[in-house]
Amino acid sequence: MESSTILTADILDIIFEGRNKAYGAYDLRRTYGRRLTVSIAVMLSVSLLLGIGFVFAGEKKQKVTQVILPPDLELKNINEERPEPPPPPPPLKQPEVKVQMTQFTPPRIIRDEDVKEDEKPPEVDKLEDTRIATYNQEGVKDQDIVAPPIDAGTTGVIVAPKKDDDDIDKTFTKVEIESDYPGGFSAWKRFLERNLRFSQEAMDNQIQGTVVVQFIVDRDGNVSDVQAVSGPPEHYAEAVRVIKKSGKWTPAIQNGRQVKSIKKQPIIFRLETEG
Repeated sequence: MESSTILTADILDIIFEGRNKAYGAYDLRRTYGRRLTVSIAVMLSVSLLLGIGFVFAGEKKQKVTQVILPPDLELKNINEERPEPPPPPPPLKQPEVKVQMTQFTPPRIIRDEDVKEDEKPPEVDKLEDTRIATYNQEGVKDQDIVAPPIDAGTTGVIVAPKKDDDDIDKTFTKVEIESDYPGGFSAWKRFLERNLRFSQEAMDNQIQGTVVVQFIVDRDGNVSDVQAVSGPPEHYAEAVRVIKKSGKWTPAIQNGRQVKSIKKQPIIFRLETEG
């Protein structure tokens, strides 16, 4: 481009000097202003049409929902008052029926001449159709009382069960509460620490273990029939000796009574190692 034409030339012509103007970029840049103006005009036109459409639509809806009333018609808000339901009738009062009652108080042991006539207990026949109370009252017979049946051949007397004395000398193997050394486990442990000894043979051979001793504790706590039933035989004699020396034990309990029972007591023989 000549220097004389640069001052009058368009900026696009200067940029695209010596380039391919038919490629498309040159036309897009040259027509950019016109296309932007057209776009803005179209957008404003569409917005204007939409606004006019909304306005007409709102007026039409308002006209459709408007109710035209004749001039002589007047609507009034009528509050309909419903009558209150009548109250329910009161319950029928049942006539009070007095039931015949007979005074029956616990008997007292006094002399015959001290008994007043009105304090004498009623006869049993009069109690069959009357209610027992602490005062006398005249009234109708009570028909709801049913006397307990009495078996034929009996007197109707309830006899208290006799205590079974056969369990006194019975030796129990299973009881509700087992016999125990007086004072519990701590007292039994202290007794063993003071009285239990290792035999020389057991100490030389380092024999340890638990010996179970079986014996009988009677109703008074006395110990008898002591024998070792399991464990190292080297400790049998010492275990039996300790049980016999233990004195009286607390008896076992069965059905709330002290009973004679078999007791199995384990005794542990253990050597304490130094260091």
